[in-house]
Amino acid sequence: MTLTRRDFIAATLATAFALTLGARAAQAEPEAAKIGAKPMATAPASAGGDTMPITLNVNGAAHDLAIDPRATLLDALRERIGMTGSKKGCDHGQCGACTVLADGRRVLSCLSLAVAQQGKAITTIEGLAQGETLHPMQQAFLSHDGFQCGYCTPGQIMSAVGLLTEPVGPEDADVRENMSGNICRCGAYPNIVAAIQDVRKANTNAPV
Repeated sequence: MTLTRRDFIAATLATAFALTLGARAAQAEPEAAKIGAKPMATAPASAGGDTMPITLNVNGAAHDLAIDPRATLLDALRERIGMTGSKKGCDHGQCGACTVLADGRRVLSCLSLAVAQQGKAITTIEGLAQGETLHPMQQAFLSHDGFQCGYCTPGQIMSAVGLLTEPVGPEDADVRENMSGNICRCGAYPNIVAAIQDVRKANTNAPV
């Protein structure tokens, strides 16, 4: 049988390719062993299922929960207590839709562990109004049409209420800077700033 130059080159390339694959496979195994990697088929099952008892004080009411210690405050509020006013937007602490108050301070509930909030007074948007009487900030948002689609509104209002107790300058720019963690996709920022400034200028002792 006569071996042509083309046959010789093809056979050489095929052999080199096979040897390279074998070498890589042999190298990959010890590397995986070094970092403790396991094949997918033998990966351990999820460790979920462990819970711990906690008590959350939300809007003046105590809620006893058996909860996964990794659960966020937002999920505890929405999924366990049924308070869905706080919204899950980005779930990465970037949009502010989940903002609530903890002891009067603004908190991103999607980044806060529920177990870390025991002993604190949690206030959500559901806890602002006194019966049929809206909180002054809620009323101001209505008066200035600061809610638009409404999805970000609970977080915006809670952040604005928290802002009332913080050392924020008097100018609109100061308000914008301190509300910059709350994103409104409708672009209602001028209305939101106007609402907040109305409440601030009224010097209202608004409850938190």
